[in-house]
Amino acid sequence: MGNSQLLKTLPKLLLSLLALAYVFGKVDLQEVWKIVQESSPLYLLAALIFFNLSKIVSSLRLNRFFRSLGLRLGEIEALRLYYIGMFYNLFLPGGIGGDGYKIYLLKTHREGEFKGLLAATLLDRLSGLAPLLFFAGLLFLFSAYQERFPWFVPLDWLGLFLVFPLLWGLYRFLFSRFYEVFLPTTLLGIFTQLLQLASAWAIARALGMEDHLTEILTLFLLSSVAAVLPISIGGVGIREFVFLAGFGLLGLPPDPGVAFSLLFFLITALSSFAGLFLKHRLEETVDH
Repeated sequence: MGNSQLLKTLPKLLLSLLALAYVFGKVDLQEVWKIVQESSPLYLLAALIFFNLSKIVSSLRLNRFFRSLGLRLGEIEALRLYYIGMFYNLFLPGGIGGDGYKIYLLKTHREGEFKGLLAATLLDRLSGLAPLLFFAGLLFLFSAYQERFPWFVPLDWLGLFLVFPLLWGLYRFLFSRFYEVFLPTTLLGIFTQLLQLASAWAIARALGMEDHLTEILTLFLLSSVAAVLPISIGGVGIREFVFLAGFGLLGLPPDPGVAFSLLFFLITALSSFAGLFLKHRLEETVDH
């Protein structure tokens, strides 16, 4: 890792460590571990399956963008690329990064246009973020949080009405070369987030947290938005802090929320680690 990469990584690492230290100082770690141990393996397996299904759909979405650039990747090849990107994003932050690796590989081995690949990758992120924000706003309206923050309700409604028109505007005016795939990629983005919610629901069921399910799913989506921000290592610490604060606002014990967040991270890490084993195979197939 070069000096510039190290300087970019250290603040993220420091923030993640500080956030984790703060969260772990506010919970009973033995109780958190006990909750995890008593979780249902079957529901955790369902969560793992739903999570990976969401990544398969995400790879289909990304491949639609690549095909708009004239890159003809097979769906299996695109899926391998997606998982390798997940591995780089989670385990090698501050370095080349998952998105950067995908761009590098396609530019080098498929002679893809750098600006086009960069635009496709950015728009892929935005097409996933828009449904994420929409569902977070929608669940907020049905959660106990809207009673705690009534002043935010009008802003939330405004966001719900504007998020997809704003996304359409980005396609139409800033990324016009991808305008023809606006509808399919947006629908795939919605489906991706529904599968992510299904994964979160399964984790909640695994932990026996049905009583505040709407609030948990709201926090899950808000923590996912926070994890997207380039301020931490793979969202570590940030997700846990969101659940700690969110449970605190409702006067609930924070231990189950932190256990939920840690289990989701473990599912993410386990799935992302598959990218390490796919890396060499993809580099071989992409050359041909």
